[in-house]
Amino acid sequence: MIILKIILMIIQVIILLSIESQASDIHNDTCSSNDRSRKSFYNTSLNDQKAIYLTPENFPVTPNKDGDDSDALQEAINRAEEKSVFGVVMIPEGVYQISKIIYVWKGIRLIGYGENRPVFVLEDNTPGYQEGNGKYIIQFASNRPGNGRPIRDANPGTFYSAISNINIKIKDGNPAAIAIRSHFAQHCYIAHVDIEIGKGRAGVEEVGNEIDDCRFIGGEYGIITKKPSPSWPFLMIDSYFEGQTKAAISTEEGGLSLVRNSFKNVPSAIVVNPDRAEELFIIDSRFENISGPAIIMSDEYNARAQFNLKNIVCINVPILASFRSSNKQIKVSYKIYQVKDFCHGLQIADLGYSPEIKTTSNIMPLEKAPEPVDSDIPELPACKDWVNLVSLGAKGDGVTDDTEILKKAIAQYKAIYLPTGRYIVKETIALEPNTVLIGLNPISTQIVLADKTLEFCGKGYPKPLLMAPKNGSNIVTGIGLDGGAFNERVVVAKWMADSNSMMNDVRFIGGHGTYNVDGSGVQVYNQFRNSDPFVDRDWDSQYWSLWITDGGGGTFKDIWTPNTFAQAGIYVSHTTTPGRLYAMSIEHHVRNEVIIRNVSNWKIYDMQMEEESAESPHALPLRIENSSNITFANLYLYRVIRMISPYPNAVIVYASRDIEFCGIHVYSPTKYSYDNTIYDQSYDYQIRDREIARLNISGKPLKENKSANNSSVIYPGAQVEKVVGGFEFIDGAAVDSKGNVYFTDSRWRQIYRWSTADNKLTLMRALLVTPVGLAFDQSDNLLVTTGDGQVVAFDPQNSEDDLQILKSVPPDSHHAKIALIPGHRWRDGHDFLTITTYSKENPPITGSSFTAYQREAVNPLTDHFVSPDGTTFLPQCSDLRRAYSLRTAISGTPFFMADEFGQKTYKFSVNPDGSLSHPELFAERGELDVAVDSKGNVYIPAGNIFVYDKSGKQIDEIKIPERPTCVVFGGKDRSTLYITARSSLYKINIQNSGQTITK
Repeated sequence: MIILKIILMIIQVIILLSIESQASDIHNDTCSSNDRSRKSFYNTSLNDQKAIYLTPENFPVTPNKDGDDSDALQEAINRAEEKSVFGVVMIPEGVYQISKIIYVWKGIRLIGYGENRPVFVLEDNTPGYQEGNGKYIIQFASNRPGNGRPIRDANPGTFYSAISNINIKIKDGNPAAIAIRSHFAQHCYIAHVDIEIGKGRAGVEEVGNEIDDCRFIGGEYGIITKKPSPSWPFLMIDSYFEGQTKAAISTEEGGLSLVRNSFKNVPSAIVVNPDRAEELFIIDSRFENISGPAIIMSDEYNARAQFNLKNIVCINVPILASFRSSNKQIKVSYKIYQVKDFCHGLQIADLGYSPEIKTTSNIMPLEKAPEPVDSDIPELPACKDWVNLVSLGAKGDGVTDDTEILKKAIAQYKAIYLPTGRYIVKETIALEPNTVLIGLNPISTQIVLADKTLEFCGKGYPKPLLMAPKNGSNIVTGIGLDGGAFNERVVVAKWMADSNSMMNDVRFIGGHGTYNVDGSGVQVYNQFRNSDPFVDRDWDSQYWSLWITDGGGGTFKDIWTPNTFAQAGIYVSHTTTPGRLYAMSIEHHVRNEVIIRNVSNWKIYDMQMEEESAESPHALPLRIENSSNITFANLYLYRVIRMISPYPNAVIVYASRDIEFCGIHVYSPTKYSYDNTIYDQSYDYQIRDREIARLNISGKPLKENKSANNSSVIYPGAQVEKVVGGFEFIDGAAVDSKGNVYFTDSRWRQIYRWSTADNKLTLMRALLVTPVGLAFDQSDNLLVTTGDGQVVAFDPQNSEDDLQILKSVPPDSHHAKIALIPGHRWRDGHDFLTITTYSKENPPITGSSFTAYQREAVNPLTDHFVSPDGTTFLPQCSDLRRAYSLRTAISGTPFFMADEFGQKTYKFSVNPDGSLSHPELFAERGELDVAVDSKGNVYIPAGNIFVYDKSGKQIDEIKIPERPTCVVFGGKDRSTLYITARSSLYKINIQNSGQTITK
């Protein structure tokens, strides 16, 4: 009996040692360049009465033992959602067996704690993980569904979700396994997670927002991704890849900003999918033992492709990069070398220089590899030293005044942990030089300034809610800061701390994505969606949300500031202290998103701005004044689909020097993107290119750019002339049989005619619907597509009571032979050719991944709008709602169409039924329109007018004082090119007449 007990004890010891080995083997890293990856980030339990703890006392979970823990983990997540909608699930260290997808609902964070990180294990040959393109262990989802509704993937409205300090291990026999699907948006992240992919498919699929301090070991891929769900850029910082069999990262349009990452023992580090663009920025990183090209690039001749590398140490990397289209490779013979700088894409050397798509590099050999670059993310104090604010008497109930308790805590302690709660204060919370404030979810843990606090109301100097002192080493992380709705003088955070300070995972409360305690959304607009919801106050009525000033600097990461009541999201002023802004989302302000004034020595990576139609149609995203030595990387400037009015500039620079942009992406699914990407006020100089890989603004006087007037298309001596101006935004140009030019000023629902015979402007119609595209039938009836999908027609020579609303009819019910097709399409789902090249016999392919808007657009040519004279028809499709140019398509004549999103122009054949086929890429430029002259030269407006011969070779550029939208040939002999350009109509005489298409 004693012997039996001894044997059992030995067996138990062996089992325990095995379990401890499983729990710790993922920590025993011999290849990581970053010590932060080797230890538990939260090494002790954090007390939070509102959190859910996955312990055996609360759930049927069996850590460190055989038994499936999937249901218990899902139950804990569900309970967190039921308790507070947005909350935290605490997971103690141990090994947890997972056998099926675990859904993490919107706003829920999984936080591991203990001396070792907890580990989620997918055991050998787990059923369901053997076949297909991927099955997930963790999938971030949208709101938890009910009443039998399907589970929705995480999406642009999925905020505040995260997984932190939990490792994942995929064992053998699970080739389809993917550890995490993370298609989420702002304030979501994966941090302090090591993933042993083994022989599985990937560690993460569909990235979103941020990955911080993670490691990917093994697998086919570390990450497989396309564009993040809101189409924002993506930050990955201080992370590591090793041993993938296909590539560390497979991507397209991910907007990858990679800072201090290492890639080792892989065929390729970054592979961009065929025929897709990528906005890639890598800095302070390392490539080691890369057998194939470290980076495989696609779409190399187009401005959408942007590749920037800075300070990359390479060890045994014989091929730095390769290009899919040209098969060109960049080979380096050195065993160890440094890529000091590499850029491929559209580059502008300085103001006054012509844009050029090219490759530049600065590569130098090294005798030995330097040490990896140190992280600029300061470490938090040890968890054992955190003082729980609730244990000191704070209530965090959203009612009780916690001001004095918080102030006393700051005076006595360095590191203060704020559990879930809303902590009401009525005074400025001034931090000590070493104060650290820590929360775990910025939507559920907030410091809130009580509304109508007297000291913060009325007129006067800015008064901060939270203030970090000069020369401080402060850290504020995981906390929401709410300046209240009726505190006009508030600056939510005034930051004067030093370069080693940090603000991370902080939400400036207000605007979109703001929620009440019960999880319901806070009203953002009034009932008409045209003003704020408070009847006794206005938008733009407070000072800036985040003010970094008076020598302030440090690291600012994963911050979201969309409060419409603030004058700006971020104001940086009067500082030369080095600063870093990482993964910041600044949106929906009335006047300014970001202001930088009298600032030097800053790096701003992965910043995105979004302008809404109600509150920010006149907002300037970025203003830079009297500043120097600032680098921007992957700057995204976006205007939403609801935008109905234009704005001239995305960035204004004044009296500044040594400003470098490494990747700019300016875009909108409407025609109302920015006229100019950059406007330098000092030199009154515009840069209109919307996709820029590299731009330097030195501050030196403009380069004098003299060009000989030897154009092969412009009539000798001709100049661009302004015909008439004073409009808001004109486009939709069309020409009648007499050569008169018609155009729209669509927001004001007006249609104008410029008579080319007597140089007279006439307001032809002011409609009750929004006119979009214009065209004529063979009898000079004007056909008008409208913003609500209708087609109306009228004879311009008749009175205003002859307006006809055309009804769609089947194609076989009429004999019209001339088709009117949009001269452009915006398709960011990469289905431009799919929906464009089809006929009745060959309808387009629809897919489940299309949105409802896209599905409507891919209907085959089943219905037509036929003109009053029966000669002309428009195929019915939702693209007509935004078809700002309509162009004639005749069988036997090439048809040109611009791909707005892809920045390309294609040439098609026209089928007898008016549909298009046989697409050929014609030019690596494209926007809203195309015109063709009688010689076959093609005129493409895209910032200016670019002219190509019929073979697709650029032969000229016609510079226009304002950004052009549409181009048509008008006048009696059709030899004058008329250009609608923002506020004015322009013209220039051309050597060849416009192409005439009749049937």
